[in-house]
Amino acid sequence: MKNWAENVLWTPSKIATPSTEEEIQQLVLKAINDQKKIRVIGSGHSFTALCSTNEVLVSLDNYQGKIHIDKEKNIATVKAGTKLSLLGELLFEEGLAMENLGDINVQSIAGAISTGTHGTGVQLKSISNQVIGLKFINGKGEIITCSATQNTELYKAAQVSLGCLGIITEVTLQCVPTYKLKLQNKKENLDDVLATLDERNSQNRNFEFYWIPYTNTAWTKTSNIVEDSEPDKVNFFNYWTEFVLENYVFKVFCEYARLFPSQNKTVANITAASITNVKKVYHSHKVYATQRLVKFHEMEYNIPAEAYKDVFKDVKKIVNSRKFNIHFPIENRWVKGDDVFMSPAYGRDSAYIACHVYNKKECVSYFKALEEVFRAYDGRPHWGKMNTISPQDVQTMYPKFDAFLKLRKEHDPENIFVNTYLKTLFDL
Repeated sequence: MKNWAENVLWTPSKIATPSTEEEIQQLVLKAINDQKKIRVIGSGHSFTALCSTNEVLVSLDNYQGKIHIDKEKNIATVKAGTKLSLLGELLFEEGLAMENLGDINVQSIAGAISTGTHGTGVQLKSISNQVIGLKFINGKGEIITCSATQNTELYKAAQVSLGCLGIITEVTLQCVPTYKLKLQNKKENLDDVLATLDERNSQNRNFEFYWIPYTNTAWTKTSNIVEDSEPDKVNFFNYWTEFVLENYVFKVFCEYARLFPSQNKTVANITAASITNVKKVYHSHKVYATQRLVKFHEMEYNIPAEAYKDVFKDVKKIVNSRKFNIHFPIENRWVKGDDVFMSPAYGRDSAYIACHVYNKKECVSYFKALEEVFRAYDGRPHWGKMNTISPQDVQTMYPKFDAFLKLRKEHDPENIFVNTYLKTLFDL
């Protein structure tokens, strides 16, 4: 087995693909009886070894779909293995939508919330905050439910759990009525973007930008709700710019920069020059997601929003030093703070900076240099992205970590959901 980025490899002794909650429960009970470890894999989009195990690996790909829809309250309960792409379509059929999403939709809903996955928007929280109820099978084989009104402390721990409490089977989401977004992608001057960040974030529902290394070019992405506009039809221009250029053409340049490291700046300049302005109106679940065919390794850190400009200045200095064999754009997003125990945005409005390296290149030295910057500003890593934090670091970063560990031990006393990575990360 390997994850999407192909940087984590493992060989499970068994792969199970249950299709009912009862089958999931039986798998857990058998693992307990056999004293086997068990981990769940969604789509393998974590860059860390969260899913790896040499014992029992569970895939919920056969456990997808709607369970219950309450249109009056805009609430949807779905099976935990449901991929975000399918979820968007299922909700749309019911006149519902997610309030916000990230820029990839291949993950399962359980995997997305369990790692703290997020979108962008200073008034919008991460995806786990759209969850108002959860059901999971714990390490004793029990079916546990928790929500915003029932077992509330456990609910706050389970919203971002890294799969430590058990196997999530049902996710209840507070949705909103369907809406359309007008997306505007623009090539802009980086200095202009940085000088107007506060206005861009406050005046737009969703704003983010990519900085092209070694250049003064930013690729901005802004979206806002529109009421009257009809959805655009997908045309050749959109297909060319959003799929061909960003995937197949970019892949060629990645290979070129890998073979000729001295050409990283040239590739970055070509990338900047090839950016085209795009406008489109479409249903929300079709706007957030972009297709990523070029594989990469990624480090993403959450930092306090007020520290963003200083952090970005330091990141820019490191990148422009040209000491590292990189050319990938650097992504910048914002989220509203929350009260979820293990959410990187716990207790603070936040910015996220994501740095990527083509997966056929060495990334350790580059990420190490960046991580030093992020950590200097009280950074917390995205749980699904590469990092080198220690148990002591986690203790310092998360005020509710002890409460989380207590609940984890209560629901998984035999550590059947603890793999080598989690044992090291949490010192279990």
